[in-house]
Amino acid sequence: MMGHILATLLPVFLIAGSGALYGRFRTPDISSLNTLNMELFVPLLVFAVLADRQAPLADYAWLGFAGAAVVLGSGLVLWPLAAWLKLDIKTFLPPMMFNNTGNMGVPLLVLAFGEAALPAAVVLFIVEMVLHFSVGLYMINPRTSVWHILRMPIVAASLAGLLVNVSGVGLPGWLLEAMHMLGGVCIPLMLFALGVRLLDVDLGDWHTGLLGAVLCPLSGLMIGLPLMWLLPLEPLQMAALLVFSALPPAVLNYLVAEQFKLAPQKVASLVLIGNLGSLIVMPLTLAAAFAWVYAPL
Repeated sequence: MMGHILATLLPVFLIAGSGALYGRFRTPDISSLNTLNMELFVPLLVFAVLADRQAPLADYAWLGFAGAAVVLGSGLVLWPLAAWLKLDIKTFLPPMMFNNTGNMGVPLLVLAFGEAALPAAVVLFIVEMVLHFSVGLYMINPRTSVWHILRMPIVAASLAGLLVNVSGVGLPGWLLEAMHMLGGVCIPLMLFALGVRLLDVDLGDWHTGLLGAVLCPLSGLMIGLPLMWLLPLEPLQMAALLVFSALPPAVLNYLVAEQFKLAPQKVASLVLIGNLGSLIVMPLTLAAAFAWVYAPL
């Protein structure tokens, strides 16, 4: 299992390291890369995932509810603490709420529990993504009009993908494949841009990143663990929820901070240190998932 975890996490740090190495000798226009990512590649990937009829949204309603509760509950739990510590709410809270489901949670669940875990992983990814670009954007700028949010490519893609999924319309396989291929560019590009941005990280702020590395999984587990027992979830769904609750901050938080000019170097620190911390948190979480969920069966 540790080999699987390392196989999932090491590419994240290798790609980010490549970005940092390249940025050390060059000065790439990261803003333009991130704009392209947010306006084309990420929306294509989101639409393709949502529009694929293999995503069984209706069959995993309770799991979707639990995933939303973990995301929103983490923010509610940490809001008073962040205010007490005088942390910037717009910079600190979103990375604590919106976790790395896409390029860590989905592969980890499939590696740990097999292809049978893929539907649950996809549903949690969809829930996290939709909340990120609705509630998350509102947190960043409450004065943003609903029309402005709906016009954002990633929000429009989310709504269109959900509409296609629930309507039962089947898109041609070649079209979904093309969208998946183009959308697949977004994850390595995000990581590469993150690496470049890390050159601007103020190492004097490392304690905030370390605090986030602890609070992100802790707050998620505070909400997720009770829901595992209170809701009528199947064992595999319980395992998926447990892993989802303990995931570190998503790389996408950095991309959003970059686009909205919200101290992207601080968010980069939260993301990087949080994902480094997952080298300790995720093996323990997966071990607990096996022990608590499958041993009694």
